[in-house]
Amino acid sequence: MLRRNFIYSLVAGAFALSAAPDAATAQEVTLRLHQFLPPVATVPKHILKPWGERLAEASGGKLKVEHFDGMSLGGRPSDLMDQARDGVADLTMTLVGYTPGRFPRSEVFELPFMMTDPIATSLAYMEMVQNDFQQNEYADVKVLGAWVHGPGVVHTSEPVNKLEDMAGKTMRGPTRVINDMLSELGAEPVGMPLPTIPEALSKGVINGTVIPWEVTPSIRLTELVTNHTEFGGPEALYTAAIVLVMNKAKYEALPDDLRAILDAESGAKLSAFAAEVMEANDKPGRDIAVAANNNIIQLDEAEVARWKQAAQPVIARWVAEMGEQGIDGQALIDQARAAIAEKSK
Repeated sequence: MLRRNFIYSLVAGAFALSAAPDAATAQEVTLRLHQFLPPVATVPKHILKPWGERLAEASGGKLKVEHFDGMSLGGRPSDLMDQARDGVADLTMTLVGYTPGRFPRSEVFELPFMMTDPIATSLAYMEMVQNDFQQNEYADVKVLGAWVHGPGVVHTSEPVNKLEDMAGKTMRGPTRVINDMLSELGAEPVGMPLPTIPEALSKGVINGTVIPWEVTPSIRLTELVTNHTEFGGPEALYTAAIVLVMNKAKYEALPDDLRAILDAESGAKLSAFAAEVMEANDKPGRDIAVAANNNIIQLDEAEVARWKQAAQPVIARWVAEMGEQGIDGQALIDQARAAIAEKSK
């Protein structure tokens, strides 16, 4: 907590010194933010809207964010990156894995058992975006924040007490890498964005899903399945790479003073804040399942080790696929792990 508070106070102090004097002279700008989650979900309610409020406050009301939740501007979640690129919206928030294979470097953070502390992992992700990914796979947009959610949990209609229980289960996964992991663990993966999960479960299209606890209340998941499998230890089964991006022309057209305010509230500060909020909201989501007397299964260290071993081919396959694209996948893994360890100190 001391490390997190230090990050926030340091960035906030720098912002107060550099951005405030210019705010009074700025022209008024309203940014349209489009994303796929319902307004009650953690990310829009507790991350994106407070972030927009900070921008408005810091700019004296001259920089505002108008929120469009639940794909209310049209399209599908997989369209969101292109909507930011093309100016359909000024800002979009999405999982990069909703467009499979398009952001291969970012997939390093979704590899099985890569993520430890979500805040450290998010800071590592944003750092690698700024130092590398922004210039290649995100060249068409401006990345304002890059983060991951808390530990992924397996939620199923039938209990998953051991690795063998995954065999034959039809499981929803959010991204290409995570679906590959589900397949390697014995399940039959089905890729779909989060809003489609309730209907797929109620119609029996899938037997379960992997998502973090924090988002379960927004889709009333604990009323649809009653078994939840958690993984002990410092490494999570999986996480997903999330970004908030901006149309490049809109970003570059901002007055210097408003761009300074936006920059001060974005980057590492936003990424760490988003990860902390998502992690903090895991407990309320889990508490709902506990109150409903759902079956919460906690795998022991020996069983988790079996899952780690079973998932190794996913990592090897990803490294090979990166090599085919001229990307040193193993170097990215080493860099990500080192950065996560460094940010965890």
